[in-house]
Amino acid sequence: MQFIDQVVIEVEAGKGGDGIVAFRREKYVPAGGPSGGNGGRGGSVIFVARENLQTLLDFRYKHLFKAEDGDRGGPNNCTGAGGKDLVVEVPCGTAIYDAGTGAMLGDLITPGQVFRVAEGGKGGLGNQHFLSNRNRAPEFSLPGLPGEMKVLRMELKLLAEVGIIGLPNAGKSTLISSLSSARPKIADYPFTTLVPNLGVVRKPTGDGTVFADIPGLIEGASLGVGLGHDFLRHIERTRVLLHLIDATSEDVIGDYNTIQQELQAYGRGLAKRSQIVALNKIDAVDRDTVDLEALATQLNQISHSPVFIISAVTRTGLDPMLQEIWRNLDQMNTAEEALEAVV
Repeated sequence: MQFIDQVVIEVEAGKGGDGIVAFRREKYVPAGGPSGGNGGRGGSVIFVARENLQTLLDFRYKHLFKAEDGDRGGPNNCTGAGGKDLVVEVPCGTAIYDAGTGAMLGDLITPGQVFRVAEGGKGGLGNQHFLSNRNRAPEFSLPGLPGEMKVLRMELKLLAEVGIIGLPNAGKSTLISSLSSARPKIADYPFTTLVPNLGVVRKPTGDGTVFADIPGLIEGASLGVGLGHDFLRHIERTRVLLHLIDATSEDVIGDYNTIQQELQAYGRGLAKRSQIVALNKIDAVDRDTVDLEALATQLNQISHSPVFIISAVTRTGLDPMLQEIWRNLDQMNTAEEALEAVV
């Protein structure tokens, strides 16, 4: 399946039906009077978040979403039928923006969450509404109002609790494949991963936690260089960042600083997000020339974050790292529950 996480579409709610001019023409009713009914309301465009959708691919090939118009009114004071609402299913994590102003209109996170993005037009009034002592036979009615029309920009931001970040070929895809049943493409060249990959990692309690393997960032990613700028948005919803560093790199500290600078430049609080650092690929390190413990200590002093020495290939050191991730998430859950109790 092709991964699409940004689209621009048009939505148009239905037009309200027109009111009509009609008069009662019945036997034994000498003064029937006006009886033109109102038009029906136009249908609205409604977005619904669905858990089983993972991409905005359906919106890549269809750009206009239009609800039904309302029917015109009928004689004998009959109101026209309302237009059917258009229900559009979107993936959980879809943010909806006005394409012109950039203002956020809605953010669909919870499965089943509903957002009315375009309101249907009101039906026009029939001539029955204009009966008065001064005008006993009104011969005019009102047309229905047009429905809302909007140009929307939609962004999909993955819903994952743990985001795995790092430079290209830090071993992020290998790690998520070792921790979960996800099977991303893995190769020994930069930018092997072109789309984010999701994997569910089981806690000791049996609960599942979603990890996201974010495509490799490079220097200048926050300005649109490389692939990183397109996928930094997927880190926004994560609660913990797992920063993976290639232990075979010639400049481990420089690699760490590059990613931190991009998080800082991108903003949205990413640089302040809880982080765990992991030195990966220790199975490929020459222990006679590289002091991994000293590197880990230096990273800990710079990052003020827990640092783990791991190998995603051989699964060395993964359990202590996961325990630290679970501890972080549990602390956050406890703090949120305490805050909700106070409120």
